[in-house]
Amino acid sequence: MTTQPVSLAKRVGQTTWSRLADTPLRAFLRTETGSAAVLLAATVAALVWVNVHEASYVGAWGTEVGAHIGGAALTLDLREWVNSGLMTFFFLTVGLEARREFDIGELRQRSRLMLPMIASLGGMLLPIGIYLAFNGGSGAAHGWGAVMSTDTAFALGVLALVGPRFPDRIRVFLLTLSVVDDLVSLGVIGFAYTARVSAMALVVAGLILGVMTMLVVLRVRGGAPYLVLGIGAWVAMLESGVDPVVVGLASGLLTYAYPAARGDLERASDLFRLFREQPTPELARTARSGLAAAVSPNERLQQTFHPWVSFLIVPLFALANAGIPISGRFLAHAYTSPVVLGIIIGYVVGKPVGVVGLSWLVTTVTRGRLRPAVGWAAVTGGGAVAGIGFTVSLLIANLAFSGEQLAEAKLGVLTAALLATLLSVGVFRITAMLPTRARIRALLGTQETLVDLVAPFDPDRDHLRGPIDAPVTLVEYGDFECPYCGQAEPFVRELLAKYGKSVRYVWRHLPLNDVHPHAELAAEASEAAAAQGKFWEMHDLLLDHQGALTVKDLVGYARELDLDVEAFRGDLRDRTGSGRVAEDVESADLSGVTGTPTFFINDRRHHGAYDTETLAAAVKEAQARVLMRA
Repeated sequence: MTTQPVSLAKRVGQTTWSRLADTPLRAFLRTETGSAAVLLAATVAALVWVNVHEASYVGAWGTEVGAHIGGAALTLDLREWVNSGLMTFFFLTVGLEARREFDIGELRQRSRLMLPMIASLGGMLLPIGIYLAFNGGSGAAHGWGAVMSTDTAFALGVLALVGPRFPDRIRVFLLTLSVVDDLVSLGVIGFAYTARVSAMALVVAGLILGVMTMLVVLRVRGGAPYLVLGIGAWVAMLESGVDPVVVGLASGLLTYAYPAARGDLERASDLFRLFREQPTPELARTARSGLAAAVSPNERLQQTFHPWVSFLIVPLFALANAGIPISGRFLAHAYTSPVVLGIIIGYVVGKPVGVVGLSWLVTTVTRGRLRPAVGWAAVTGGGAVAGIGFTVSLLIANLAFSGEQLAEAKLGVLTAALLATLLSVGVFRITAMLPTRARIRALLGTQETLVDLVAPFDPDRDHLRGPIDAPVTLVEYGDFECPYCGQAEPFVRELLAKYGKSVRYVWRHLPLNDVHPHAELAAEASEAAAAQGKFWEMHDLLLDHQGALTVKDLVGYARELDLDVEAFRGDLRDRTGSGRVAEDVESADLSGVTGTPTFFINDRRHHGAYDTETLAAAVKEAQARVLMRA
């Protein structure tokens, strides 16, 4: 995109594009990595606080806070405000990311959604069975729900730290598991751990969520209606007796994600241009609205809430709930307790065995028609990481237990999280020791990658650099006047020099005429040079002189390249290359490309930074997939 000054990109190691245009999933995972450390620190702080001064810990989180409006009152203690109030935003972000993957990510191919959904059921049912085997027939059996759920924040953070460096498919598999876990767990909270259910309040909450759904279907913009309805649904759900955090997850799953449309981007450019010419408050407001409308509400809400959730709300939840008074007597008794053993073995053994076992069973029964989008080592490692059940497990533990049993359940959840982390480290370390081809297959599986590029490489048409039979094809949609394309060009050249015979590079035109007045002419000039066999020479000159793209400049470049200047002038005057440029623009539109530079590697869109290191990592993965299929 070309919305920032060129100077902003001159930072060490990354381009401006890498920071501003990272994919939501990559930003999500990067935030989870950092927040996992904050979450761990909050957990340790809770343990220290409660063991240094238990009375102050219990008293602080038991403080009642309420709101009174007329005769109506809503009063909860601080722990309840965190667990049922702030955690609603945590489940909102989980729902938003799941919906984004469902709309435009890995899960847009619906068959890829089915197996992790089924596998998540195995990852819930087997741990429940193990827990009941230890606690069946006792009063503690009621706590079976504490071994169901995967903690999304902790699990994704751990996976980002200890998992393989291949891109996001493994993370998407785990994300799907955890979202299904959360949905089922929230349903269990509502129906198994709610002593009193008000049918009328539940109906009201359902009606409000129905109205929100209608507004989403009608594409009603503006956050105010959704905020009011969300608060209403939350209060109604609280009054019904069902934990209101379900409102957050439902709201996230209702929020559409879609790529920015060319028309919306052009409209935003026009509005900003009007403001630039006449900077009035009215035009500033209109320009802001136009810019916001170009980005899907899903991505806007993620950008707003996800950092707050990851670095404040979830750690605050840990601080409020993870405190356990620890003593030698308590530990000696707890680690022989059926509650603790049921939770630990349920999570550390039951989760991975349930996930892998049911995945294998479905793959076998369907003869591979349904199979994991990742390899079996990744399924096993993801299943192990799924044994980190922190957030929802503690929520259910607080509902199911009290007194010493609650402390035991918390200890079991924390111990299981530690052991599940170590188990996942072991799985991925062992996988890393395999021979290259076996390791790739074990991590990535054999399922074909999704194709994003509608018009594949055509050797008879496309402008090509590199060997025609190279295993990896790098396609760039670019604009000769776009400063970011100019910044990307040295990285592309370095990549081609480094990988030699392994990569072929293709340039396709996408002039952004609404922001670059000379881009179309420059593209047609490159085609005029191509007619005389010097496309790449002209391509390099244009990107090296992006500030000088007038007709006079272009003719000067033709002379510098020893072209037939009169023929070149004639092609520019007759716009001989306009048809070719229009074909590239049409293929860009069909592939969902709206900004420059946009790269595709073996027909799969490359997201994020385009520095040499990042592009090289993507090329290595593409080579690995080619090797795996050989």
